[in-house]
Amino acid sequence: MTPARPPTVGRQAAERRGRRAETYAALWLNAKSYRVLARQWRTSQGEVDLIARRGRLLVAVAVKTRANATLAIEAVSPRQRRRIARAALAYLARLPDATKLSLRFDVVLVVPWRLPQHIVGAWEG
Repeated sequence: MTPARPPTVGRQAAERRGRRAETYAALWLNAKSYRVLARQWRTSQGEVDLIARRGRLLVAVAVKTRANATLAIEAVSPRQRRRIARAALAYLARLPDATKLSLRFDVVLVVPWRLPQHIVGAWEG
């Protein structure tokens, strides 16, 4: 009989998968001419996985990795969307050219053995 793994082992593995997915998503966005400004940006209001910019567009990106795209998109709950929106607005407010930028909310889905799927304008803030 094998000993039970501590509960933190599964959580650590999930965090590693999430960080790897964020790296893939950042590379994908760079290939699409976005410049990634921040990763795992946190405030007391919430967290944004990636914040990217292309021209006068600031994009808050939720990165989700699941076994399939349907499960991944369903993982972005309405509560999570609100927290991402609040954190993104806090990030935007600290930029000197904030009034010249538009804010958009995207999702990048990372599914095994597939290219990342970038969903532009996944929700309204």
